[in-house]
Amino acid sequence: MKKSLSMLLIGMLLVVAVMVSGCADSKTEASGTEEIRTDELIAAVGTHGGEPESGFNPITGWGYNHEPLIQSTLFNRNNNAAFVGDLATEHSASEDGYTWTVTIRNDVKFHDGESLTAEDVAFTFNTAANAGGSVDLSMLEKATTIDDDTIKFELNDNQATFINKLAVIGIVPEHAYNEDYGQSPIGSGPYEFVQWDKGQQVILEANPDYYGDEPYFKKLTIVFMEADTAFAAAKSGQIDLAEIPSSYASQKVDGMKVVSLDSIDARGISFPIQPETGEKSEDGYPIGNDVTSDIAIRKALNIGIDRQKLVDAALNGQGEEEFTGVDKLPWGNKDAIFEDGNIDEAKKILNDAGWKDTDGDGIVEKNEVKAEFTLLYAASAQERQALAVSISEESKKIGINIIPEGASWDKIDTLALSTPVVFGYGSLDPTDLYLKYYSKSYDPSSYNNIIKYSNPTVDSHLRAAITNPDQNAANKDWQLAAWDGDTGFSSKGDATWMWMATVDYLYIMDEKIDIGTPKIQPHGADIFGNILEWELKGN
Repeated sequence: MKKSLSMLLIGMLLVVAVMVSGCADSKTEASGTEEIRTDELIAAVGTHGGEPESGFNPITGWGYNHEPLIQSTLFNRNNNAAFVGDLATEHSASEDGYTWTVTIRNDVKFHDGESLTAEDVAFTFNTAANAGGSVDLSMLEKATTIDDDTIKFELNDNQATFINKLAVIGIVPEHAYNEDYGQSPIGSGPYEFVQWDKGQQVILEANPDYYGDEPYFKKLTIVFMEADTAFAAAKSGQIDLAEIPSSYASQKVDGMKVVSLDSIDARGISFPIQPETGEKSEDGYPIGNDVTSDIAIRKALNIGIDRQKLVDAALNGQGEEEFTGVDKLPWGNKDAIFEDGNIDEAKKILNDAGWKDTDGDGIVEKNEVKAEFTLLYAASAQERQALAVSISEESKKIGINIIPEGASWDKIDTLALSTPVVFGYGSLDPTDLYLKYYSKSYDPSSYNNIIKYSNPTVDSHLRAAITNPDQNAANKDWQLAAWDGDTGFSSKGDATWMWMATVDYLYIMDEKIDIGTPKIQPHGADIFGNILEWELKGN
């Protein structure tokens, strides 16, 4: 690991004073005029939520899909993605599914020494429900306390997946919560907030009163860097761990190792399935696309594009083919997966639907409409750009012209109802599947059912799934929503999206860091999800 230094954020000209890690034991030793620290870690992990605009506030989304570190949650997931209690010791749901009761530990204190009680839990969830943050809590009517250790959650929809919400929202202290909470948060998690140098870093220190296992690393500094800059900083010995682009998978750096983590983080293209009629959204944005509204276009792309070629070309082989967005999860339907890369079949689908190349330019047309469309991607996302460019090259082989265009999310928001977009998605909560395809979940402000999809049969399967308390039975209903033999949202059915790949997350780190058994990596990844298992070895 490293010695004390003032970190130069390469290309950013920002000086960050940090103390970095040293040997395998956890003591401090003098070495000349420098101090070797053995219990500190510096990490540049951009996708761990990145630098949150509103601060480290679970109410507005901090910690969603990753370990919040500063705050505790009612439940955690173990390395097999099964729920285990964090604050919660018991829980139950009423027979009708509309009332949930959770009992919590009575030995937990916030970082300021105040006890965490059921009142704080109820306050957190009621405030989050009203705030409209990253976590959908539209099903929560209200949370109330029964006693100091027991909370009652009353729902307006009997969603059996509600337990997922209890695992992703960090609990905040009612007595210390205000509009500036995210700037200097107080929690009860394994790490305490120390300071936030905006645009540079956040520093956390181990909570000495934490009720769980004691972390090996007593100080954690998360530096905010772009991926290329982070790699350069790791290579020059300035940081201990960095997330790196897939293009660096084969890089060798003395004293460091590259670790690749499998994920459920899928990349897919949303296809507006309404024709362009002049209809506009409430915000005045255009709705519909005359090319992607034709199912022949959507099916031809899905069956004609070789996903493995996309993985190899765009992701440097660091990923896997993806067909439904949830292939790897228990509710993924294996029957919806098919043999892709069939160019002849794709051309036949187009030809049978009236799409023909009448002017000899290699692009088919129908009713004087060219089979071409713009494909938007977030300009800051390298792998999305690479996927967009790769699919553009491959789609020409079947007579469809895709025009990649990088844009800000502000611009994408204005066009997503009429223009295909490369989106990222990965969640251990099947509710997100419901929000993506259930007809009544349409909400462009949160990208829910952004394509305005409506299929009564799929709706029926989705409702059966989300209200079924038997997880195994619910999984079957989720699978049928994708493909039931006659219809579904998958490529075999309505071909609503074109899912391309799940991405692997790559990290370069000090070769002595042992990260144990990482938890499954969701959208945005969660390298710190099992940080209580981390340690240094080999000194």
